[in-house]
Amino acid sequence: MILNETFTLSNGVEIPKLGLGTWMIEDSKATEAVRSAIAIGYRHIDTAQAYGNERGVGEGIRTCGVPREEIFVTTKLDAAIKNYAATVAAIEGSLQKTGLDYIDLMIIHSPQPWTDFREGEHFFEGNLEAWRALEEAYAAGKLRAIGVSNFEEVDLENILAHCTVKPMVNQILVHVSNTPFDLITFCQSKDILIEAYSPVAHGEMLKNEEVSAMAQCYGVSIPQLCIRYCLQLGTLPLPKTAKPDHMRLNAALDFEISETDMKVLKNIKPIKNYGDASLFPVFGGKLTTDGTLQARNK
Repeated sequence: MILNETFTLSNGVEIPKLGLGTWMIEDSKATEAVRSAIAIGYRHIDTAQAYGNERGVGEGIRTCGVPREEIFVTTKLDAAIKNYAATVAAIEGSLQKTGLDYIDLMIIHSPQPWTDFREGEHFFEGNLEAWRALEEAYAAGKLRAIGVSNFEEVDLENILAHCTVKPMVNQILVHVSNTPFDLITFCQSKDILIEAYSPVAHGEMLKNEEVSAMAQCYGVSIPQLCIRYCLQLGTLPLPKTAKPDHMRLNAALDFEISETDMKVLKNIKPIKNYGDASLFPVFGGKLTTDGTLQARNK
């Protein structure tokens, strides 16, 4: 059963191969979602400062009835924080909000603040400052592992050239029709685990007829096929849902995609629009002068 399987990070820490993503789950609903997931068998929960639900996630973990050491908890440093002092304060803030004595993995959410995402500036010095604070918290036992998210090769090279502790994880967008093979290969060559967020492309894969037909051939759902695809790439998928039935289905992955079908999935045409999700900064949305978000297809 996939929920019982783990990857081993470069520092020897084991991380469950399938995690529950909590993006867009309200803080008031996060506690019950986490409890439900843990009751089903999930032992890996992913949150972030930017999600605004660390409190609810932490409460779910503290009250689920499963020993804390059996649950792997990830949170992310707000993307706008690019200095040492603010990172130190943010780490303490996450510990306080979750009510946990330690966090299993903390990662820099993006190399750029969302309003500057992929605009050319890499914030090298700011990321090094943030990384130094993460390293110190790791050495102090507040964090069991540290990593990054949405980092390109050049951003990783900056950290690797100056760090004392190298990143153990890079959490990036990976799904059928959007598989950054070169970045995955680079990270794996550096013993950096790739975590795949949005493995079902924010639901857009549900509309893909070719993927739907293949899922039917395997007798599985489209999300199951997409999650299995990420696993067979050697990445760690983080499907998001607050619904227990979907949690169970997402973890029912006792099948294998053939090599031939993997090749087909690797060559599915890219999605040009993520629908409502396109408005979020991580997909290129920018704040306009009147404070609204404007989507920009990348």
